[in-house]
Amino acid sequence: RFIRRQRCTGLGIENDGCFCCVCADGNECTKASAQSCGECIQAGEKCGWCTDEDFLKQGEQKSTRCDEVEALIKKGCSEASIENPRGTVSVNKNQSLTDRTKDGVKLKPDQITQIQPQKLTLDLRSVHSPTFHLTFKRAEDYPIDLYYLMDLSYSMKDDLENVKNLGTDLMLEMQKITSDFRIGFGSFVEKTVMPYISTTPAKLLNPCTSDQNCTSPFSYKNVLSLTADGFQFNNLVSKQQISGNLDSPEGGFDAIMQNQIGWRNVTRLLVFSTDAGFHFAGDGKLGGIVLPNDGKCHLQDNMYTMSHYYDYPSIAHLVQKLSENNIQTIFAVTEEFQPVYQELKNLIPKSAVGTLSSDSGNVIKLIIDAYNSLSSEIILENSRLPEGVSISYISHCKNGVSEKGENGRKCSNISIGDQVTFEVAITAKGCPSNGKSETIKIKPLGFTEEVEIVLNFICECECHKDGIANSPVCHFGNGTLECGACRCNEGRIGRVCECSKDEVRTEDLDANCRMDNGTDICSNNGDCVCGTCECKKRDNPEERYSGKFCECDNFNCDRSNNKLCGGHGRCECRKCICDANYTGSACDCSLDTSTCLASNKQICNGRGTCECGVCKCTDSKFQGPTCEICPTCPGVCTEHKDCVQCRAFGTGDKKDTCEEQCNYFFLVMKKKKEELPQPNDQPFINHCKERDANDCWFFFTYATKNDSTVEVHVAEELECPSGPDIIPIVAGVVAGIVLIGLALLLIWKLLMIIHDRREFAKFEKEKMNAKWDAGENPIYKSAVTTVVNPKYEGK
Repeated sequence: RFIRRQRCTGLGIENDGCFCCVCADGNECTKASAQSCGECIQAGEKCGWCTDEDFLKQGEQKSTRCDEVEALIKKGCSEASIENPRGTVSVNKNQSLTDRTKDGVKLKPDQITQIQPQKLTLDLRSVHSPTFHLTFKRAEDYPIDLYYLMDLSYSMKDDLENVKNLGTDLMLEMQKITSDFRIGFGSFVEKTVMPYISTTPAKLLNPCTSDQNCTSPFSYKNVLSLTADGFQFNNLVSKQQISGNLDSPEGGFDAIMQNQIGWRNVTRLLVFSTDAGFHFAGDGKLGGIVLPNDGKCHLQDNMYTMSHYYDYPSIAHLVQKLSENNIQTIFAVTEEFQPVYQELKNLIPKSAVGTLSSDSGNVIKLIIDAYNSLSSEIILENSRLPEGVSISYISHCKNGVSEKGENGRKCSNISIGDQVTFEVAITAKGCPSNGKSETIKIKPLGFTEEVEIVLNFICECECHKDGIANSPVCHFGNGTLECGACRCNEGRIGRVCECSKDEVRTEDLDANCRMDNGTDICSNNGDCVCGTCECKKRDNPEERYSGKFCECDNFNCDRSNNKLCGGHGRCECRKCICDANYTGSACDCSLDTSTCLASNKQICNGRGTCECGVCKCTDSKFQGPTCEICPTCPGVCTEHKDCVQCRAFGTGDKKDTCEEQCNYFFLVMKKKKEELPQPNDQPFINHCKERDANDCWFFFTYATKNDSTVEVHVAEELECPSGPDIIPIVAGVVAGIVLIGLALLLIWKLLMIIHDRREFAKFEKEKMNAKWDAGENPIYKSAVTTVVNPKYEGK
């Protein structure tokens, strides 16, 4: 994150006028510039406040006490002096989950517990999110209340016939699920105003055709409140008559809002049966009704009496009322309107849609299937949260399935007796303006049980309670000494409230903030407050100004490898304080000599000195990181060849001066070269192979020990070249000459054959091209004139 541009001072860059991009992440604690412990702990979850009175250095502001806990410890504040309160969770009511029956005794609905715990208290600190777990378990044989709300417009005539026996038949089916079941019945048509119904007197009496006997139109009628008597349901429903209206959509939403029909605190099911669409908020304007629905019950003699006065409810209003009353809705509609009510289902939590046959013959199966679908899904819902408070859920459902986000509120495919857990985290951003506790509730949709959660907000530190008002430490009582710092009274400022706001910018006080007359106020790195320098804060919280006149900082020291103090020290007042084994202005000089060790374990191979972890070779012939490379030096084998030869064999160029020049190594003789030391026997061995004056090869190894002694192993056995074998050479030459002669003869013969074949082919070609017959003389020509003797009678 780019935060500013600054001159490249103290960065090891000499180019004057260059600018550098300075990047830092900062932290929310230092950015808050908190003046008290309470302000600090609200700045962020990781923020702590140092209460040590001697914590601040010269020139540091009170807000320096607020930082991340690790940073405060690095600055020298002891852990015991750091205020860092955490959010806590306390369980106040935690009844165990129960089944429908306990010890053979059937429990009442209000004795059944399906969610645990039931009440908690949370102490919330800003941004910190304490978590707790809610466990839900579906109880066996849980009571059910079902209210059947039916559209009685004329198109539902055949459906009414099948519903008349619904009470007893549904009772028998529901007894397989629960032994405590109640059922009720209500009907609706439409608002009794134009243009929804015809308001002529005749049509108000019978809205159907003259040959049909229909009851007067009505908005909503509660025919039967919830009862356990299925026969009473059948009896009352059988007396109901179809009515009629003009438009296709019906006023069913008006009927749903009038839901005060004797619900118990048990599972509440509302079956909404229709073969048409629905009116909603705003449609009432067609009938001149503009007053929004008030959401209240207006039943008189079980009839809704205010349909002509209040508009239809909105879908959002309907959702709110269904949720408040824990009512789960089953829309039993014909296939034609399935898409419409499917979209409505997506807006109403804990609702289901079933396809109703044309005569409602499948209504019981539809209700059972829809109930199983609804009861197998658990969805948590919370009440409205206070400002600045958020909540998140993680569900832990069956088979180890876990979800977060919106899916973290729900679990599906839950059977009776199954237990699921929800992990809930509540976060507060800051404290409420009134500082008082708040209460929220979490409940599973469609169930009456709920969890009450009391939220207490941590707005001040514990040390705030021990504050000393008008403390003499705070400049003659001009502030309250709390949490190691002075909280100044109104109109006073300064670290110890030493002056009033009116005295801040006087020239006399500014003079106390200059190192001498020629310097800037607080070295241009701070503000003069009451004659005392308060140093500026940097965007990077790790960088700080300090000193009486803010003349020091911890970020303008020498750098090495683009690291402050080479990464091997700390910067104090623009000077590097190096770590052990490092020295230099940028702590870039290592005192460790391990990097200078040569392969023979000598520092710089004995031919240099180790400075700052790097070898400086004193012998100009040698170079390299450990002074072991000598490009102009002969090889080890060549260098020591003559001495080895004279000592081992008494030959060579130095045989006369051997004792004087070649006694610098220890000689070990071996029989064969295979007996010489191998590379794995000891380190730093040079294997050599050299030729003597007789063209014989001799073998030796040259090794330098750790104590700088030299050890040479020599093989007594030499490898000398043998003389040439004459017979094979002569035989080879003769054979070669013979072979070459034969080859030449074969080549000549081959060329002659080729030549003859070409000549014969040429002859054959010319013969084929001849224009005369071979039986005639080509020179002969017949006579030009023939003379016949008339007297010749020859035959």
